[in-house]
Amino acid sequence: MAVLGFSPFDFFPAALLALTVLMHLWLRAASPRAAFGLGFFFGLGLYGAGASWVYVSLHRFGAMPMPLAAAATLGFCAFLALFPALAGWLQARIARDSAAPVVLRAVLLIPAVWMLLEWSLSWFLSGFPWLSLGYTAIDAPLSGYAPVGGVYAVSLALAVAAGLTWCLALGHQRWFAAGALALMLACGYGLRATEWTTPVGEPLRVALLQGNVPQEVKFDPARYATTLEVYAQLAESSDARLIVLPETAVPRFLDLVEHPFLERLQAAAVRNGGDLLLGVPTRSAAAGYLNSVISLGVSPTAQYHKVHLVPFGEFVPPGFGWIMRALAIPFADFSRGGANQRPLAIAGQRVAVNVCYEDAYGVEIIRQLPEATLLVNVSNVAWFGDSLAPAQHLQIARMRALETGRVYLTAANTGITAAIWPDASVRQQMPQFVRGRMDLEVRGYSGATPYVRFGDWPVVLLALLALVFVALGGRSR
Repeated sequence: MAVLGFSPFDFFPAALLALTVLMHLWLRAASPRAAFGLGFFFGLGLYGAGASWVYVSLHRFGAMPMPLAAAATLGFCAFLALFPALAGWLQARIARDSAAPVVLRAVLLIPAVWMLLEWSLSWFLSGFPWLSLGYTAIDAPLSGYAPVGGVYAVSLALAVAAGLTWCLALGHQRWFAAGALALMLACGYGLRATEWTTPVGEPLRVALLQGNVPQEVKFDPARYATTLEVYAQLAESSDARLIVLPETAVPRFLDLVEHPFLERLQAAAVRNGGDLLLGVPTRSAAAGYLNSVISLGVSPTAQYHKVHLVPFGEFVPPGFGWIMRALAIPFADFSRGGANQRPLAIAGQRVAVNVCYEDAYGVEIIRQLPEATLLVNVSNVAWFGDSLAPAQHLQIARMRALETGRVYLTAANTGITAAIWPDASVRQQMPQFVRGRMDLEVRGYSGATPYVRFGDWPVVLLALLALVFVALGGRSR
């Protein structure tokens, strides 16, 4: 049920109801061990359905045999399910030791534990914060808390709302629950209407290119020349001052790319008095292999190298090399770019670039803020076919725009290519699996939201204080 709250379904009440029911089961659980089991099976349903696209990547595009791909996907989802399981166990253990009243458990203890375990999933073993429940509230008043404390503040607010909903449904402190819920929604609505940043500079004409090169043939040498011609023609037909191509638009290391092609892109950008961003892998003896974005045009050449790599997709986590050897998979790790890369000074803006999966990590996006005036993501989610992943990725991008108060542009190989305004509204979007160019005008923004200034730590500390209050308060009684 919770998966229905994420895109492409976007039915927020389903996520709220799912968490409310989980709370009810946890509050009735006979022991911490029983709560652990309830959390585990909730997580298995959440990730088994919501992240089912992992199987598509492994089997269809990774050529992994069906039984092995299914087993690997199930194992991955079972690992992720340990986090809601641990949340169930921890809240039950604290409640047992502190004898916390049931209302306090519902509106304070469980929400705090849920949010902390969700946050830990964003960094443990490089992290996988893809299905944080805060994303489901992107179109609800609770999303107003995103510029203040990020997606985890929204998750915390959602969990508190679920606890208050449970109190209303079961008749526990109904007047308190109704008033608190109304106040929380009103504050969220007011924060949502707050303009944290302001436009700066003149409008900028932008073109986002979607080459729609199928993943099955993307790295086929016979298709290489056609791919270059597709992107060259799309770029040359644009009059935009900033032209953006997707991740690895050129499926060959930069030092092997033909100079006439790069000169065509350079000429197109110079003719428009602007710049072009090209997704292309790079390599060097010193840095190794890098997933990069380079600029071509009137501004001095600049580049960004992907920092947060995909486990097993771009690098093998320490201790897991035996899996690749056992499966006889030839694999070479990519290298991480520097963590303190600065925005690219191009097209009259300071553009903070991120590559595909990186935008699932809000604290990494804000590293280039408030200096950056515009956010650009380049992606290749063709790895996941016609699954839930592209729509979920767009929902994540909307949250990043809201957290930072910036226009967020995303150019994807097969879609979803889109332009998102600082209020998280999708102003323009290109259909998936079509080839084309999306033209629009955007503005740069200056200023900093509280989340840009302080990151996740305020909401993490708030949740920890809630746990301390429940635990010590119970012992005092």
